Parts: sequence; structure tokens; C-alpha cells
Amino acid sequence: MTVTRGARTLLALAAVAVAFAAADTYVVVLALPDMMASAGISVEELQRAAPIVSGFLLGYVAVLPLIGRIADLRGRVPVLVASLVVFALGSLVTALAYDLPSMVVGRFLQGVGGGGLVPATLALVADLYPPRRRGVPLGVVSAVQELGAVLGPLVGALVLAVADWRAIFALNLLVGLVLAVAIRALAGRGGPTGTPAGPAGRFDVLGLLAALTTLAVAALVFLRPAPLLRDLFWGQFWIPFVPDGRWLSPVGVAAVVLALLTLLRWSLARRPLVDVRGWGRSMREADLVGSLLLAAVLAGVILAFATADPEVQVVSDRAPFYVGGSLVALVALVVHLRRADSPLLPRAALRARPAWGAMVVSFLVGAALIAALIDIPLFARTTVYPDSQLMAALVLVRFLVALPVGAVLGGWLLRLAPAGVVTAGGMLLAATGFAWMSTWGLDSLEQATATVPLLIGGLGFGLALAPVSAAVLAATDPAVHGVASALVVVARMIGMLVGISALTTIGLRRFYAEREAIPPLAEVCGAGGSCPAYVEALKEAGIAQEQTVFLGAAVCALLAGLLALVLLRGAATRDVLPGDALRAGTG
Repeated sequence: MTVTRGARTLLALAAVAVAFAAADTYVVVLALPDMMASAGISVEELQRAAPIVSGFLLGYVAVLPLIGRIADLRGRVPVLVASLVVFALGSLVTALAYDLPSMVVGRFLQGVGGGGLVPATLALVADLYPPRRRGVPLGVVSAVQELGAVLGPLVGALVLAVADWRAIFALNLLVGLVLAVAIRALAGRGGPTGTPAGPAGRFDVLGLLAALTTLAVAALVFLRPAPLLRDLFWGQFWIPFVPDGRWLSPVGVAAVVLALLTLLRWSLARRPLVDVRGWGRSMREADLVGSLLLAAVLAGVILAFATADPEVQVVSDRAPFYVGGSLVALVALVVHLRRADSPLLPRAALRARPAWGAMVVSFLVGAALIAALIDIPLFARTTVYPDSQLMAALVLVRFLVALPVGAVLGGWLLRLAPAGVVTAGGMLLAATGFAWMSTWGLDSLEQATATVPLLIGGLGFGLALAPVSAAVLAATDPAVHGVASALVVVARMIGMLVGISALTTIGLRRFYAEREAIPPLAEVCGAGGSCPAYVEALKEAGIAQEQTVFLGAAVCALLAGLLALVLLRGAATRDVLPGDALRAGTG
């Protein structure tokens, strides 16, 4: 199989899109305090802002299998373009958001679009390369995805240094649209993979004008320009029919009507700007009912963990309600998949052990990885950088820069060793790095040797990314590569949620035990004055908490490696010379 230059360029653009969407996952961490202030939420009410993060996560995970299945049916290029457009639309809504619900809607749309890029890109690799040559390109895709975790905080810091948080999402809007146009133009009518990118023919000027008019009027609803509001005539159009009904005002109703007319145009036009009828057929063929049931299952799990207060609980107080709903949806999903003529996940699609085993391993990789992403900066803030979030983030960057290197190396090593062996080796390195971190003390980060476990851990996680993806692609039929890739990503994201809740709770129990062992303040310091000894004792208790989390992550990494040896055995992911494999991925 010969991969053309156009196909490689298309894959490169898709990889850039994946990296950019991944960066958006992390950039919100820096922007969150300013976003909370804009929504009228104080810093003390951090829990109220959780939907800004969980909304993105819910959009990213809940509809991912549906998007992956549509990519199998409709083609990779159309899904890539549509995902970028949805991501850009979510960025626009977030940039214009005026309260918490509008922010959550925007972040949800960003999650849907950003998540849809991943399975389509991984499936595109499988379309372009035979199993024995997928390792390096899969490693490259995994590398740029993790590179987004490095670039996200840096880009966010740069933008926030010269503008407010809305500029971040305005930049997302611009880049998303540019990438969508570039991918669509490169693919042409048939695209390098032979999948149609949409109906051809005369450009739908009327449909474009209708969409732009709708966006312009909707933007007026969001922005409510002060000069127009103060005008005696124009201000009447913003007066709501009911109290607090911004969208139930003349201009709000006009925006809704224009949106409906735009959809009507796209539904009835012979060659519409957006093929609404075609996408509707694809959603039905992809088993929309099954997708909604699976989304309900995942949503219950996400909400049970994402809405918990990790200081006192693993799952939220409403977890019985969320998990109960998930179980009901799961039963309905199983019944539906048995009866449906064309189910979301075709029968026996994941029967091969490496197929479902990749998801188990991915879950545990996510559970261990989240400890690094969250607790390395926390350890830095607890010890040497108590007053600098930026310096604490730069400590994490030492870990993250090794991830892309490991991802490419892991893909290359698939030509020398089975997927399970490469994954197990990577997880052993990750566990070694975590075990080393669990010995860190108050001044460890001031020593040059602290960089070694960070690099070892990042390299180890990187090594595991491409083999897991390669195993599931090698063990499944090409007709389900999109949905299979999506489920691997979903497993890792759920693992991250469960991991952060469980490990944080375990670590906090260690912290509380250490704190209770500290003598009362009066005994340590006497009456009045400052007391460095007591502060030092509290820091030691915080360090004990992070050490416990690192040890727990090491156990998760070791378990992932052991299971990889067993479950990924037999995946046909190698059989070419390393030099040929490297040229296939980079030439």
C-alpha cells in the first residue's frame, strides 16, 4: 500500500486539529478563575464552576462512540470537518457566554467537536496504513495529542498575559475554522481515502447567508450592546416577554426563528451548505438510539465522579441516583444491541481478546496518568512553589515533554516487539517514576535529580499509547475502527475520572491521619507569634498525601502493564523492519 503525499498531509492536518483540541482541555484550567468571575461565581464557590469542566468532559466522552460509528459509515474526512465546525461553534458560544449555563453549553459543544476528532484520526491511520505499518503514525497522532497538554497551559498563559479569557476561545474559533477549510479543500470531492466529503455542485450561497445572519442575530442576544440597549427605539427589541428571559425577547425569538429557517433551508435544498438529511441518515444508520443509551450510561458514571468533593468522598452524594440511572440505561442498551438490525456496536465486534483488553488497559492507564497531571503541580505548590501556579505547571511540563517522545518511540518499537510487551515496558517505567516520586521530600524539586523520575514517567506513559491503539485496530474489522477507537478513548477518560476520585480520597485519608498526629498549635509554638515548625508539620502532612497518591498510581501502572501482557497478546501489530516503519510514518 502506497501512501500519497496528499494523504500524509491530510493526516498531518488531522493530527494538528487533535493537538489543538487537546490543548483546549488544559487551557481552561488557567482561565477558570476569570470565567467564574464573568459568570458571577466567587473563588470560594469553586464547586459551582464544576460544570464548566464536566460539561466539556461529558460532551467529549458521551457522544464519542456515536461519532466514531458515523466515521465508519460516512467517512473520516466529513467527520473531521464536522467535528472542527462544532468545536468552532462551541468556542464561539463560550467566548460570548454571559452566564454559567451558556458557558456550559459552549464547553459541551467544544467537547463534542474535540472528541470527534480522535476516533476519526485514528481510523484514518488504519485506512492509510496496513496493520504492520501503523505503529509510527499512531505514535505520532498520540504524541501530538499529548503535546496539546504541554501547549495548552503555555498558550493560555500567553493569551491571558495580553487579553482576557474570551480571547482564548476566539483563537479556538479561528483555528478551528481554518483547519476545517484546509482539510475540506485538501480532501476534494473524493478525498485520499476514497470517502465522499459531502454533496458536490453549486455552492449554497443562500444557506451560508442564512447561517451568518442567524449567528449575527444570536450574537446580539449574547452581547446586548449597551448603545442599542439605551436607545429608546432599538432597546425595545431586547425587552424580554417574561422576567429573566433573554431569549424570550424580540431579538431572541428572531434568532431562534432564523435558526429554524436555516435548518429548513439545509434540509430542503438540493445541494445544501450542510447536508442535514445525509447526516440524519448517518445518525440513524449509526444507531442513534443505542448511542443515546450508551451516552446515558457514561453520563451517569461521569456525573457520579465529576461532581464529588474529593476532600470527603469518592463519589458525589447523588451517586446512587446517577449510577442507578446508568444501570437502567445499561440494561436497556444490552437489550437494544441484541435486537437492533444495525447496532452501534456490531455483534462480536470486540470479541477478540486484544480488542476488549485494550479498553481494560486504557482504563488503568488513564487512572494512573491523571495522578501525574493533577498531583505533580500540587506537590510543587505544597513544597517549593507555594505562590506560583506557573512554576508549578512548569514542573509538570518536564513530565509532559517526555510523553510525545515516548509515543513516537512506542510506535516504532511495535516493529520489534508485540503490543503487550511494549505497553508493559512503558507501564513499568511509569510505575518506576511514580515510586521514585513517592520518596520526594520537602526540598526534592530543588534538586536536579527530580527531573529524572518525571522524564521516566512521561516516557513510560508515552510508550503505552500507540500499542494500545494499534492492538484494538489490529483486532477489529475495518468497518468498526471508528467506534472501536472511540471506546478506547472513552475507557481512558473514565479511568481518569475514577482514578482521580479514588486516589485523591486515599491520599486525603493519609493527610488527615498525619495531621491528627501533629500536636496542637499551642503545644508546638506556645502563645502568640508565628510558628514555622507548625507550618512545616502541615507541609509534611501534605507531602505524605501526595506520596500516597503517587504510590497508588504506581500500583495502577503496574496492573496495566501486567494485564497488557495477557490481554494484548496475539494482536498482529508488527512484521516489518524498523527502518521501513519509520519511513512509512515520516517519509
